[in-house]
Amino acid sequence: MRLSVAEAFQRYGDRLFAAAFSICRNQMDADDAVQDALIQYHKLGLDYADETHIKAWLLRVAINRAKDLSASFWRKNVVSWEEYMDGLAFEAPEDSRLFQAVMELPPKYRVVIHLFYYEEYSIREIGEILGRREGTVKSQLNRGRKLLKNMLKEEWNDDE
Repeated sequence: MRLSVAEAFQRYGDRLFAAAFSICRNQMDADDAVQDALIQYHKLGLDYADETHIKAWLLRVAINRAKDLSASFWRKNVVSWEEYMDGLAFEAPEDSRLFQAVMELPPKYRVVIHLFYYEEYSIREIGEILGRREGTVKSQLNRGRKLLKNMLKEEWNDDE
């Protein structure tokens, strides 16, 4: 199965952006990671078993590219994710705080949380996308949840 680049972008562009943004935490690098993933998809011209494989492959490439961009020298000269967040519109105030808490997690937990909750991948699928064992993904997901719970719990207690 093969989708055109335009179809792949239309179907998965937002999800690729969200995954990349969860790693590099700025719009420009996330946009670059998505663009690079789609360019690779076009260049390789591979056929996939189904759309699930296309999406997983694109996510893996976007995530890896976002990691590369995050480590670059130029990353230090961009707008912070906090400044970018000020321009985002959330349906409820809780959504904004949850997003902020997820973005404050260490990258290894942040990407696993994103793929599990926002992309609705199973632990096995996340392991395949990230090249990690299922046990590692479970552990990182559990630790990420605990960190989020503590972060949000502290804020809740501070409000009272």
